[in-house]
Amino acid sequence: MTTRILPAVGDPDTARSLITLLGRLPGSEPMRSVPDSVTLLDTLAALSHESVAGLPEVVIIHERIGPLPALELIREVALRFPAVGVVLVSADPTAGLYSAAMDAGARGLAGLPLSFEELSTRLAAAAQWAAGMRRHLGLGDSPGTGPGGRLVTVSGAKGGVGATLLATQLALAAQGSAPAEGRGVVLVDLDLLSGDVGSFFDVQFRRSLADLAGIGDISPQVLAEAVFTHRTGLSMLIAPAEGERGEDVTDTTARHLLTAVRARYDTVIVDCGSQMNAATAAAVELADTALLVTTPDVVAVRAVNRMVRMWDRLQIRKAEGVVTVVNRLSRSSAIQPQLIARITGTQVARQPVPANFRELQEAQDAGRIQDLDAKGPVRRAMWALATELGLAAPQPAGGGGGSRRKGRRG
Repeated sequence: MTTRILPAVGDPDTARSLITLLGRLPGSEPMRSVPDSVTLLDTLAALSHESVAGLPEVVIIHERIGPLPALELIREVALRFPAVGVVLVSADPTAGLYSAAMDAGARGLAGLPLSFEELSTRLAAAAQWAAGMRRHLGLGDSPGTGPGGRLVTVSGAKGGVGATLLATQLALAAQGSAPAEGRGVVLVDLDLLSGDVGSFFDVQFRRSLADLAGIGDISPQVLAEAVFTHRTGLSMLIAPAEGERGEDVTDTTARHLLTAVRARYDTVIVDCGSQMNAATAAAVELADTALLVTTPDVVAVRAVNRMVRMWDRLQIRKAEGVVTVVNRLSRSSAIQPQLIARITGTQVARQPVPANFRELQEAQDAGRIQDLDAKGPVRRAMWALATELGLAAPQPAGGGGGSRRKGRRG
């Protein structure tokens, strides 16, 4: 595979030496260097006019580029052209500059004078990241593990099996373990016709993810306007109150939206509901982990079979790439997890969720799902599942609260 590399270097001598060095890298295709930030942005805009595939995989930005400062330019490129990996080159590659460059959206930092080995390593990492991003934008053949935050989808094999409840608890558990210096967790309600995430948290917000449909450049400011921040610290993109507006969210919209969200959050939990459409299919295809929730009864397990076989036929995801979560399991259940694994061909999560409606009723009815009893078996099981999936740290004995942060916006 050829990696196209566009240098943005103001000094002609540095540009020539960089082009010479790039020419020695196997599989690289150096493009003509651009001298300033304005020309770089104009060039990228022109190359992306037909499609994202026209963009170079990597842009190299010299620290003394102008008139826009290098870090601001990196941020602009990362926001406008997220499928491009950016490498900053600097004569003083300190840890502080590395951190600032990564925060701005760079994929690497190389020191001057450039060495063949260091440049090769930095460019390879940036090119690999760009390739992953393009797969997630629908330009590749396979989903793979995506760049940015981790994406987990939660789908119900059929209605009423508890997918939304599980999505809320996984998101709360992840948020409860999120480091203070991290980018946080967002819960996306992609059940476009009848999403209940807002009801579970008693959220009434003027914006929904349908407001992002048709927006070509979902900037951080645009995204922030559509996100509701709950008092637990959990961010949410809720489904439209008018179900018919969900028709505006196509598979292309969903890919664009989820790519923008992953760039801004460490963990993205998507409630896909139980009805597959183009948007949820795109989400499941892009997911790092795809969960399918079932109850231990014949009707629901048959629904798991139908769903995973449909995903396979449509080349969305193979059965072995799906994790089935068994909800409302009891010792008396006729169908146990081992049998579900054999019947469906999916992985079955080690941690099932027990049946205990009484534990849930008050919190669900009041729209305070974050206030589930930390010692309750359902809540403990779902948070243990979050630990199994690598979304949260193990909870101390006796549980912990989901509402550890204050503050509310919107």
